[in-house]
Amino acid sequence: MFPSFTRRRTPPVPVDTTREIEVAGKMLPLTIRQNSRATRMTLRIEPGGRALKLTIPQGLADREVNAFLSRHQGWLMTKLARFSGESQLEEGGTILIRGIAHRIERSGKIRGLTETVIVGDDAILRVSGGEEHLRRRIVDFLKKEARHDLDRLVAVYAGRIGRRPKSLSLKDTRSRWGSCSADGALSFSWRIVMAPPKVIAYLAAHEVAHLKEMNHGPDFWALCEKLCPDTNDAKRWLRRNGTMLHAIDFN
Repeated sequence: MFPSFTRRRTPPVPVDTTREIEVAGKMLPLTIRQNSRATRMTLRIEPGGRALKLTIPQGLADREVNAFLSRHQGWLMTKLARFSGESQLEEGGTILIRGIAHRIERSGKIRGLTETVIVGDDAILRVSGGEEHLRRRIVDFLKKEARHDLDRLVAVYAGRIGRRPKSLSLKDTRSRWGSCSADGALSFSWRIVMAPPKVIAYLAAHEVAHLKEMNHGPDFWALCEKLCPDTNDAKRWLRRNGTMLHAIDFN
């Protein structure tokens, strides 16, 4: 729980503003939103740990916002320490593919496919091309694998309920893992291919279920669990690990 504060008239925080805040030597964008129904300040870390959002009561003094942020520096440092995926995308590092940690290894060839191989007990992602293209090639591989899995799963699940999606697209969204528009266009985050197979299956089932139930009511969840019996386990996995997948910087 965060403390409540008495409203001050001057100097007030602008209605909606964005600034930067330093946490452990790193500058992060901070969006401050006023909410007429808010009675206290609420600080949230956005998916991936790359931005912060602060909701405040209307008319709150700027100095009170600054004091609140100062008091929560330790909390922010502890929470943001979990987001350490940036250093993994290099030779010798690791990347999750369908829930299995693969060691990244350059093939030494300028041309060739990016592929997964098993050497002894080790799972390896073997990447061709120059070192400067390593991250891009890994992204291209993950997108290709995500497309393969989701195309197959969506076709199976949509066939079971007698519906047909308008389209299927892949994006790098941070606010949600997937979506289904009113006209049946499905969209997924390609990062889901780093999750275990049952989680990928759940996400496909979730969005396909929206082709029939455009809500999150009891009928929707019953259909989702019918399509994917691992729904509850997969949801728990995403709650625990989803931000870790978002935190990996592929740029």
